[in-house]
Amino acid sequence: MRKLHGKKFIVRTLFSAVLLCALWDLQAAGAADIQARPDAAGTGQGREPEDDGVRQLYDDYYRNFESVEYRADIEACGFRIIEEQIFPVRMRQYGDVSVIPAFDREYNRLALFFSLQDGTVVYKTEQLETNNRSRGEMRQSTREISAISLQDVDGDARMDIVLLTVCGDGEEACRVGDVLFQNVWGTGFYRDYRISDKINRFGMNKSIDLITAFARDGESTEFLYTAATLDELLENGFQIIEEQHYPRNFEKLGRLQVVPGTYHIANNDVFMVYLVNEDGYIAAGLQPMGNYDSLYALKGISCRDIDGDGLKDIVVLARYSYEGIGASDGSGNGQSGGHQLIVRSDYSVYYQRTGGFSEDEQMRDWYPCSAEETMEGLVEKAREFWGWKSEQ
Repeated sequence: MRKLHGKKFIVRTLFSAVLLCALWDLQAAGAADIQARPDAAGTGQGREPEDDGVRQLYDDYYRNFESVEYRADIEACGFRIIEEQIFPVRMRQYGDVSVIPAFDREYNRLALFFSLQDGTVVYKTEQLETNNRSRGEMRQSTREISAISLQDVDGDARMDIVLLTVCGDGEEACRVGDVLFQNVWGTGFYRDYRISDKINRFGMNKSIDLITAFARDGESTEFLYTAATLDELLENGFQIIEEQHYPRNFEKLGRLQVVPGTYHIANNDVFMVYLVNEDGYIAAGLQPMGNYDSLYALKGISCRDIDGDGLKDIVVLARYSYEGIGASDGSGNGQSGGHQLIVRSDYSVYYQRTGGFSEDEQMRDWYPCSAEETMEGLVEKAREFWGWKSEQ
C-alpha cells in the first residue's frame, strides 16, 4: 500500500507540474500578445477599449504598421518619413542599420523602422512614450523630434537610443523623453515603462543629458517631489537660496518657513519652493519653474494678500533658461536638436486656500512678464487684476 501511495503521489506531482507549465506558457503567450498589440487607446496597457469603433481604428492602423516589410512600404502604408532625422545604429545581429522615424499621417503617432542597406525592415516599433500623451485617444499631440542620441545607457556594450520629442504647441508644449534599450540578442529594442514614467513624471525630460543622468548614472530628481522633510531634501543635495529663506505666518496654515532652493543635475538647476513647518515637515511644495530647463536667477519671492481674501499668497519672480528647439545638427552621429540657450523672465502666483496653495491660471494670460519686470511692479499688477487700487 505504501508503494501504491508513493506512485500515486509521484503521478499527482508530475500532473501538477505539467499543468503549471501549461498555465505558465498560456500566461506568457497572453502577456506577449498584449505587449505586441497594445489597446486601441494607445496606452500600451492591454486595456479593453469601451468604444468598438476605436478598436477598429487601431486595428486598421496596426495592420498598416505591421505591413511594412521594406523601406519603400513606409510611405505606402500611411507614414510620413522624417528624412532629416534618419540615423545609423549598430545592432549586434544585423550590423549597421538605418533608423527611420515616421509619423502616421492620420493620427500623428510616431514609429521607428530599422532597415538594412537593401531596404529590408528588420525591426520596427511604435511602443513609445510620446504615443501615450493623449490617453484613450488614437490621435496624439507629438509635433516633432527634438533630439536623438545613441549611447550605451545600461553598460552592456550595445548601443541604445535616447529619444526626445515635443508634444503640443505654444504654452502647452512639453518635451517627452524615452529610452530604447537594445536587447541581448541585438535583434531589436525594448522600453522599460517604469523608466519612461519617472523620466517624464519628475521633470527629467528637458534634455538628452538629463535623461542619461538618470537612466545611465542613477541621478534623479524624484526626491524633490516625494520628500517629507527638509532634512530629506538636504541629504539628497538640495541647496537652499538663503537670501529668500525666511519665516512667514500663513493664516490657514500657521507659521511656515519659505524655503526656495535648487538641485543641480546635468548642468541644470532645478528650482523648487517649499513651505516647511516648525517640526521640519514639508507642508507644500511649489514648482514655479514649469517647463523651463534651469533657474538662471531668482529675482524675488513676496508673501502678501493678492486676491483680497485676507490670506497671504505667494508671488515668485525669476529668470529661467531653456534650450531652443532646433533641427538636426548635421553631424551624422545620431545626435540632433538645437543648442541655443534662451533666458526669459517669468512669474508664478500661488493663492492660499484652506488646504494649501492653488497656482494662478488666469493672470498670466492677462499680464505677460517683461525682461525688466520688478517684484514691486508685479505685485501691484497682480493686485490690480483682482480689483485692488494702485498703491502708487
